[in-house]
Amino acid sequence: MTHTTTRDQLITALINEYALLTHDDYDPAIDMSHADYAQYVRDMSYDQLVAEATVDDIFTVDEFIHNYG
Repeated sequence: MTHTTTRDQLITALINEYALLTHDDYDPAIDMSHADYAQYVRDMSYDQLVAEATVDDIFTVDEFIHNYG
């Protein structure tokens, strides 16, 4: 990371990514509501948020925040 990413930045980016991913393909039978997903990520630790973002050495946390933050 080139800067310190905060927990709140990760939560915001994950919520934004979820909204984008479910915008056209939301299925209430299998997908969490946006409010439920927001609560789900708010209950996570920083390390769990990083894992949820599925970042690695190629697609970094910084890029994730840039794309969805």
